[in-house]
Amino acid sequence: MFAVFKVVRQLHEMLWYLAEARERTFDPELAAAADQLSGGIAATARGDASTVLAADVETLHGEVRALLMEVSEETRASYRAEDQNLDGGFQPGADLMGARLANRRLCGSDLRGAYLIGANLSGSDLIAVDLLGADLRGAQLHGADLSKALYLTQPQINAAEGDPKTLLPPRLTKPDHW
Repeated sequence: MFAVFKVVRQLHEMLWYLAEARERTFDPELAAAADQLSGGIAATARGDASTVLAADVETLHGEVRALLMEVSEETRASYRAEDQNLDGGFQPGADLMGARLANRRLCGSDLRGAYLIGANLSGSDLIAVDLLGADLRGAQLHGADLSKALYLTQPQINAAEGDPKTLLPPRLTKPDHW
């Protein structure tokens, strides 16, 4: 039972990200690919225990990752992220713990998997910033605009600090401690 739960949880996480990718892409082919991938993953998640346990989760992760990256690149490109990030060290997996990034326009940056623990992002514009897997524990998001950040999750928000002025995507809710 626990093994099945672990796999189903991963499958549902992939479905959640694919739903966002489908909403955010401008490319009908990418949207169709997200739909097709979602359909297969959903069918697996609805299967019996043997179906779920037989799923090749690593291959699915790779396929989902490739699609999410394509959508991220497409979305961020409209914000000319490459021009903004040349001198800022903003890249996937960046160590930005405790960084002072308040009141910055970070639109379109790729902070996938970045360490933003305790970073001050107060008042910053984070539209189209890829935050997939970014560690936002203790990050200060007071007054920041995350309304259109890519791949932002409720657990990431719950681990951060914010206030009523912090803008979040409609699918997320402000934690009680804000």
